[in-house]
Amino acid sequence: MDRADIVHENFLRRVASGDLPAGADPSGTLGPAEAVAIYRAACLSRALDRQSRAMQRAGQGFYTIGSSGHEGMAAVAAALRPTDMAFLHYRDAAFQIARSGQVAGQSAAWDMLLSFAASCEDPISGGRHKVLGSRALMIPPQTSTIASHLPKAVGAAYAIGAARRHVPEHRILADDAIVCCSFGDASANHSTAQGAFNTAGWTSYQSIPLPLLFICEDNGIGISTKTPAGWVAAGFESRPGLRYFACNGLDIYETFRIAKDAEHYVRHRRKPAFLHIATIRLYGHAGADLPTAYLPRGEIEAEEADDPLLHCVRLLDRAGALSRSEALAIYEQTNARVQRVAAEAVKRPRLKSAKEVMASLIPPARKCRPTNGPSDEARSDVFGGDIKAMEEPQIMSRHINWALTDLMLEHGEISLMGEDVGRKGGVYGVTQKLYQRFGPDRVIDTLLDEQSILGLAIGMAQNGFVPIPEIQFLAYLHNAEDQLRGEAATLPFFSNGQFTNPMVLRIAGLGYQKGFGGHFHNDNSVAVIRDIPGVILACPSNGADAARMLRECVRLAREEQRVVVFLEPIALYSMRDLHSDKDGGWMQLYPSRNEVIPLGQVGIHGKGRDLAIVSYGNGFYLSRQAEKRLAATGVETRVIDLRWLSPLPEEALLSAVKGCRRILVVDECRRTGGPAEGLMALLGEQTDIPHARVTSQDSFIATGPAYAATMPSAESIFDAAMTLAGDKR
Repeated sequence: MDRADIVHENFLRRVASGDLPAGADPSGTLGPAEAVAIYRAACLSRALDRQSRAMQRAGQGFYTIGSSGHEGMAAVAAALRPTDMAFLHYRDAAFQIARSGQVAGQSAAWDMLLSFAASCEDPISGGRHKVLGSRALMIPPQTSTIASHLPKAVGAAYAIGAARRHVPEHRILADDAIVCCSFGDASANHSTAQGAFNTAGWTSYQSIPLPLLFICEDNGIGISTKTPAGWVAAGFESRPGLRYFACNGLDIYETFRIAKDAEHYVRHRRKPAFLHIATIRLYGHAGADLPTAYLPRGEIEAEEADDPLLHCVRLLDRAGALSRSEALAIYEQTNARVQRVAAEAVKRPRLKSAKEVMASLIPPARKCRPTNGPSDEARSDVFGGDIKAMEEPQIMSRHINWALTDLMLEHGEISLMGEDVGRKGGVYGVTQKLYQRFGPDRVIDTLLDEQSILGLAIGMAQNGFVPIPEIQFLAYLHNAEDQLRGEAATLPFFSNGQFTNPMVLRIAGLGYQKGFGGHFHNDNSVAVIRDIPGVILACPSNGADAARMLRECVRLAREEQRVVVFLEPIALYSMRDLHSDKDGGWMQLYPSRNEVIPLGQVGIHGKGRDLAIVSYGNGFYLSRQAEKRLAATGVETRVIDLRWLSPLPEEALLSAVKGCRRILVVDECRRTGGPAEGLMALLGEQTDIPHARVTSQDSFIATGPAYAATMPSAESIFDAAMTLAGDKR
């Protein structure tokens, strides 16, 4: 017999007979009507769990992870405002149901059953996943809350105070709102969670406003691994910068009272708190998980005997809010209603085609107020002596710095954040003077934690900002890549475009640094970025292009709500010369502010028909050097700068290589997983032009004289081109 059926039958029998578990009497400020509403939400959560399991057995549902045992979260919802953003644990159906009762026009049972049935009419994900979430209830969907949502909760909480100082056009959180995020006791051990707790405490310790309520639902077990008794309390009772509250989640009166205390502290002190709720877990972890495979039956039955719904009945009866017979009637009526609604929900249409599934990968564009930019006088005041310097060709790092300055002058919702971006101006000086120009509110020196940097950006973006976070080196992204893959990129997909987190992530990367770093500061792999659906990857090769492309990247984020990665080739930051010492061939004038390079537009140098060299970044620079030697041998070449590495600019590229007899792809990334793989496939499928590639070896990068030994060089490009074109030496 299914454990859910056993718990159900026990509830019916024990309520009817008055065999209720012992416990404290009801106390606190929870009124009768609110208490009954919490119980109704708990009953609906329980009924939905049972129905979800039945639907899966019948082949009408596709995934189950239940909330049974965590019904006390309905009392937490009652203690908060429905306008407080909530990033929820997957066991928090009772929270969402209780919140839906606070907002007119919401139908929790119908909405959640559509989700269980994977119907495309599901109002949050459009049938893409069984998720909690609702735009009307300010609950962004979470697909697997193993702590990955905590960093962005920190960012969203920070954004509330930041929006008071610089109001973004698309702000959605009120000045006095708070943010809550919930998770299990096992997830509290995750490095991502620990980073979020530390960041929250670090921020609070400096008296920076951070109205955030962490909610740990402690049922004592993570799938099959027990949490040591007392472990969570020991870790959080005295954590710096984080106020600790604790309650018994089986007692809705105590839970409401303590949650209200925590809510009041966070809302009025603007500081983070940790609410530790003792719960139980019924039925096992998820789906077909059988707790009897790893827990003694006696232990399972003892926990089932402590059913929170039984405690609710006892408490409501003692408070005079609801008799046992009335409570039993509500329970039975709720189950019957869920069965009736489910019978209709399973008939609703589902997604069928790839086009339908992918429709929400790209978020919808949004209307933005037109901006005319600052006056020449205001701009001159900010740039100072740099205005004069713009009359001369400059290196890439200065172009990026000036483009950032112009963009921040024009768009007050832009904020930069990262390690050393402020006072120091970045490791390579790219963000120098920005802190002095715009202040610490908009140029934020963060702690050293990439997950927290990206979480800050994601959370701020959800409150209308256009964040420009920086990851110091490409290799450092791997510490936090799930914040891009599992959080930023999936939010519009699983919310059907209702929630978005647009941003422009700047990363200094790629190889060819002569005297610094080895593999940790020279990483020539972008596979992890190109593999994320919906994310745009841009890579300029020279300063003027960098400025023009950065402007387009910000437009894509601000107006089209896209997540964009702007990869800056470190070795080209200060590059001045192209062919010979002091020729200044790689410096350009700063482009006019209205000049942009649209997404998908490639760069073309030369008109040669013998050979097209397709590259980007350092590869484009080296190909230009090889081009000069090729011309001396009579090989007429055109060199194409991809600029956009994901999605590949296929149409523009195919147009650019038309009329060429041969194509050479030069890819400074590794042979395996580099952009060249996609380019070779494209050329093979769409053209009959002979083509070859030069790539880096599948190796990490060394420090010292061999810093470039594994990567393409002007010489190796020249040799490959001559072989492909027919040796004319």
